[in-house]
Amino acid sequence: MVHNFKTDLTVDWCPGCGDFGIVTSITQALAELNLDPRGVVAVSGIGCSGKTPHYLNIAGAHTLHGRSIPYATGVKLSNPKLKVIVTGGDGDMLSIGAGHFVAEGRRNSGLTIMVYDNEVYGLTKGQAAPTMSLGEQTKSLTKANIFGKLNPIALALSAGYSMVARGFSFDMKQLKEIIKTAINHEGSSVIDILQPCPTYNNINTMEWYKQRVYKLEDDKSWNPIITPEDSAEISGQKFASAMTKALEWGDKIPTGIFYQNKAIPPFTKRLAKNVPNYLEVTPAEQRVSTPDGYTVVDPKQTFADKIIV
Repeated sequence: MVHNFKTDLTVDWCPGCGDFGIVTSITQALAELNLDPRGVVAVSGIGCSGKTPHYLNIAGAHTLHGRSIPYATGVKLSNPKLKVIVTGGDGDMLSIGAGHFVAEGRRNSGLTIMVYDNEVYGLTKGQAAPTMSLGEQTKSLTKANIFGKLNPIALALSAGYSMVARGFSFDMKQLKEIIKTAINHEGSSVIDILQPCPTYNNINTMEWYKQRVYKLEDDKSWNPIITPEDSAEISGQKFASAMTKALEWGDKIPTGIFYQNKAIPPFTKRLAKNVPNYLEVTPAEQRVSTPDGYTVVDPKQTFADKIIV
C-alpha cells in the first residue's frame, strides 16, 4: 500500500518559492520508499521552511529557531526505529543553530537534515543569511552584504557528517533520489538545497541556478561512497575529493552526493554497546509509570554500580 504523504492544508508560500519543489520531493521520496507514516517524523525550526511539517502527512513538530536539530536528536534517540527528517533554513541551521549543526556531525545520530538555502531570511524581510556572498546586494538590502559566505557542504564535511549532498529545488527528480538515499543512510546526512526566494532575492533566481548547476553523477568516475572495506588511503582520497568539489562555486555549481561514509557507526549503535537492549526495547517503548502515575523505575537499581557508599 502506497501512502499519501501530503496533507490537504493550503500551502501559503510565495508563488515561485523553491519550498514547493522541496516538499514535493520529500513526499515523493517517502511514497517511493513505501514507508509507514507512523514511522516517520518531521521536525522544523522557524522561518518559511518551518511550515514543512504542516504539509507532510506524518508526525511533526514545529519547534524553536535554531533548535530543530537537538529536538530531532531527542526524538531519534528515544526511538531509533523512527526515520527523523529535519527541515530548516540557512539562517536557522547555520546561524543561531550552527552549534547544534556541528555537534550533530560528531554524534551521527541518524537524522536526515535538509537546509533550505536561498541566502536570505525569507520570513523576516530578506536580511542576508550566512550563505550569502560577501558584497552581494539583493533588492531587500539597503547596502551590500558585509559578512563572509559560509559553505554548508564544507562545514558539514568538516563537522563529521557521514553523508553530505546538495540538491536544487527545481530538479525534483534528482532531489527526490538524494532524499531517498539520505533517509536510508544509517548515520546523519545533510542535504544543502539550493532554491530561489522570488520575493527578496533577485540575484540567485531559478534561471541563475539553472545556468550553473551540474550533476556530480554525470561523471561516471565519481564515486563518493566509503565502505568498511576501504583502506584509510582510499577513504582520505574520497574525503579530499568531496572537499574540493565543495569549494566549487560560481559559474559551475555541483549537485548530487559529495560524500557517503558507510564505515562510521551511527550514535544509536554506539549507545547500544553501553545500554543493554537499547535497540530492542527503546526508551520510548519502556514503561516508566503505572496507570495511576507512580514511577516503576527504581533509581537505586538503575544506578547501583555508580553509587558509592
